[in-house]
Amino acid sequence: MTSSVYIAKNVYGGDGMGRLGDGRVIFVPGAWAGEQVKAEIVLAKKHFVKARLVEVEEASPEREAPGKTVPGMVYAGLSFKGENGVKLAQLEEALSRARIDHPAIETLKVEKALNYRNKAVYHFEGTKIGYLAEPEHRVVEVEEDPLVLPEINAALPEIRKNVKSLLTLGAKAVRDSIARKACVTVRYSVKSGVKWWLGDDAKDVTMLETTCGKTFEVPGGGFYQVNPEAGEKLVQAVRQEYLSGKDRAPNILDLYCGVGVFGICSEPPKLTGIESGREAIDFAFKNADRARQSAAFYAEEVGRNMRRIGIGGQTCVIVDPPRDGLEKGVAEWLARSRAPRIIYVSCDPATLVRDLRTMTQTYRVAGVKWVNMFPRTARFETMVVLEKK
Repeated sequence: MTSSVYIAKNVYGGDGMGRLGDGRVIFVPGAWAGEQVKAEIVLAKKHFVKARLVEVEEASPEREAPGKTVPGMVYAGLSFKGENGVKLAQLEEALSRARIDHPAIETLKVEKALNYRNKAVYHFEGTKIGYLAEPEHRVVEVEEDPLVLPEINAALPEIRKNVKSLLTLGAKAVRDSIARKACVTVRYSVKSGVKWWLGDDAKDVTMLETTCGKTFEVPGGGFYQVNPEAGEKLVQAVRQEYLSGKDRAPNILDLYCGVGVFGICSEPPKLTGIESGREAIDFAFKNADRARQSAAFYAEEVGRNMRRIGIGGQTCVIVDPPRDGLEKGVAEWLARSRAPRIIYVSCDPATLVRDLRTMTQTYRVAGVKWVNMFPRTARFETMVVLEKK
């Protein structure tokens, strides 16, 4: 069944959203806000349907040719200006729906829409090497990746040649072992160049990254922002917010601290970091020593150690949890704390507003900034500053 639909907005994830004549919501990938399109229904539920874009009857002025794409590039057919506008609107709607009062949202401007990633994970399917396409979980071969930095693209032919040799030559037991690893990870930094390895095991691989003029050593499999330009702006924004309230909250408690980037770049008189991964904590100590920053780091799960973790009345808490947001009970614990300020960094607006609903019972939102950390894809990063009421 094909219907003509007006697209009212693009929801988080990128799909265009409209309504059918019977009132059901329709989601159309590749359709942009303000467009009139023809769409073929491919999945029908009681209250919504999913559809395939068949024809654009009236195009958005921000529509453009998608160019070279890989799976995940949901905004490839939209201008970068249009994409930024869509993502800002999604954040504003998420906060509005949660009834979270906030000042005007500030955008940390990013220049590069393509060739920005310093890390990619490519999967195997037979001798094909590329990205997994959802929901089929099939591998789409990638000869040249429009998302990664030029240095990675330059190295891909040789990496692909080596991986395919490992998959096709030698003893069967060895080939089967390589195939079971299922993926190849490629990373780049200015100081370390291009490094790659098979599977999840990045043993003995380290990267030297640079943020705020400081050098950070990172385990190969460890987390670091994949967009150097946007990552630098986000860390600088956290540092500036900390410094603006340093008189009231000079000490930093960095929760989910990873290898210590936010805390070390902020240069507080007292820094405490909590991270569940022992390897990340080991590297955080190395990075603090290199930066001559006095710090105490602990390998603990925040949600299981709230009673032991002290939050004093002169503490600025920085939280940068994974996409699932704060662990159960952590938002309530922070809401009850004596910290004058909390800086919450999030990569998912849904879990962000879930946690903010709890924390704004005792804190007010003093500032919101966002950065398009992952251009052409669905995701983005947000920073919220909370101050005690």
